[in-house]
Amino acid sequence: MDLLTKYRTAATGSAARFFRLKEQAVRSVFFCTALFAVVVISFILLFLLRDGYSIFETVGIPAFLFGMSWTPTAMEPAYGIFPLIVGTIFVTFGAMVFAVPLSLGCAIYISEIASPRVKSILKPATELLAGIPSVVYGFFGLIVLTTLIREIFNLPTGETWLAGSILLGIMALPTIISVSEDAISSVPHEFREGSLAVGATKWETISRVIVPAALSGIAAAIILGIGRAIGETMAVLMVTGNAAILPDPIWNVLSPIRTLTGTLGIEMGEVSIGSDHYHALFGVAVVLLIITLIVNLSAVRILNYLNEGRTAPKASKKSLLSPRAADKLRTILTYVLAVAGVIILCVIAPLWIALPLIAAALLWYFYGRQRITRYQSEKIAFGLLVTASVIVIAILVFILQDIVINGLPALSWEFLTQPPSDLGRAGGIFPAIIGTLYLVCGAILIALPIGVGAAVYLVEYTREGPITRLIRTGVDLLNGTPSIVFGLFAFSFIVIYLNVGVSLLAGQITLALMVLPTIIRTTEESLKSIPQSLREGSLALGATRWQTIKSVVLPPAVPGIITGAILSLGRAAGETAPIMFTAVVFSSRFLPTSLFQPVMALPYHLFILATNIPGASVNKYGTALVLLIFVVGIYSVAILVRNHYAKKIRG
Repeated sequence: MDLLTKYRTAATGSAARFFRLKEQAVRSVFFCTALFAVVVISFILLFLLRDGYSIFETVGIPAFLFGMSWTPTAMEPAYGIFPLIVGTIFVTFGAMVFAVPLSLGCAIYISEIASPRVKSILKPATELLAGIPSVVYGFFGLIVLTTLIREIFNLPTGETWLAGSILLGIMALPTIISVSEDAISSVPHEFREGSLAVGATKWETISRVIVPAALSGIAAAIILGIGRAIGETMAVLMVTGNAAILPDPIWNVLSPIRTLTGTLGIEMGEVSIGSDHYHALFGVAVVLLIITLIVNLSAVRILNYLNEGRTAPKASKKSLLSPRAADKLRTILTYVLAVAGVIILCVIAPLWIALPLIAAALLWYFYGRQRITRYQSEKIAFGLLVTASVIVIAILVFILQDIVINGLPALSWEFLTQPPSDLGRAGGIFPAIIGTLYLVCGAILIALPIGVGAAVYLVEYTREGPITRLIRTGVDLLNGTPSIVFGLFAFSFIVIYLNVGVSLLAGQITLALMVLPTIIRTTEESLKSIPQSLREGSLALGATRWQTIKSVVLPPAVPGIITGAILSLGRAAGETAPIMFTAVVFSSRFLPTSLFQPVMALPYHLFILATNIPGASVNKYGTALVLLIFVVGIYSVAILVRNHYAKKIRG
């Protein structure tokens, strides 16, 4: 009996040790996946600095940053990027002047005024705007927007600062609308009820109570919109004219302009590896990365502060801005937008139109607005909010109808199943369709396990501390990295340093790194939505941490994980900049037979057709329509999955 007892005790002890080792091993694996984002962003910084350092040493940091001439291919090369920095700032500022009023008007309308039925249309519509690939925006801007600007202002070309700002403003709309609407909706109902109870109108409640209370979130939304605009490559490359000059006069929005991202997109494919020009482009990437990381981290910091405030006890909640500071910020923003509007109006409109409009606005501000009743003011304000929402929907409809109407004639069985011929003017796009599928499916297969593992570690194995903050910062930095920077890093590290070459594998890894933050965040939110009581019940019954995660937490979180994977598929399918230097060729009659061969891809094929191949109008639109259907279809599936499970949860 003693021997049997000893045997059972030894067996129990061995089993316990086995389970402990298993738990430690699983935890270690999840920790490595969580740390992966920190490792990746460190490698990006390391390799950009490695290849960009020599230009800072050769030219000098002041001369590089503030030099007025960018002529790297001249007899006497000059590497001053000040015109590129100014171009980036100007086109981003113009985009915000266009996007912020429309975005805030639409966000306020969705949150405070729209009926549930209208809201169910507007929200998916703005999300579909976010799903349109940047190269499709660029194609639309190059074909339609620049033509309109050229004809309206009688210019030799419509590729201008104005075209870039309008297009980037359209692309920033969904980001600012979504985050602003969340911030406005999160204002406690007591604020609304208290304001209405003391006799304020609905508009007075919105403008003087709700919007000031949500101003920090709105500011974060605008900062995220700025980050989106600064990091965009393909759209600005296709519509801004790409002249590395300062506008003359400096406020001339009809001047061509060049941005940091556009410079990288144009010149990286033609540069000699190891030359001063090559190192200068990596120096440009370093500057771009620093700017975008500062902008995006500022927005994340504000949003995290607000989220902490929402979860804190009411007695300890603090406002990020005092009422006086919020009022000052609102006044400053109003004056900045007004001055910007006056400058732009004076530049793009004849004086006989601009001066009466400015005079009318001043008369209204100083005299007219004091002569109308509160209820008339409310009607005017609501009319403007509805107008902003209608404009957003009209933009979406206009883009979609242009591409659909002009792209439908190109669609045929041959177009979808044949390889291209005559430089893409004839034939089909079958290798590009299959190549895109290869790229996105491979990217998801790489990113999904790493992203889910990182999210599981952050939610299930850690509490807030230095390590967790480091990992979250790494994810935020990775999320804010421009897509063109991913392409340069992958070119330097994967293609050249690891000697993988321009190949399908290099493209899959690059896209996987780019979509990794999306998967981590969506999975994390899905895991957080699982009630804590389920975990506690499982642990109380004797299950280990990993058994609880595997059998209790992950199954109900699968819909959210699937949604994140679908969103990542859509983003990866529409990206051009990360694969330009790592994975793609313009034309190939055959599919790749190895991971180490390059592929065709729909976004890159459309970019080359639109910018380099004359006489391919029908196939341009056909390629754009197929890419649009592919990406918007993926996003639509994600929206349907999310809404389906949201209804089940509410039910």
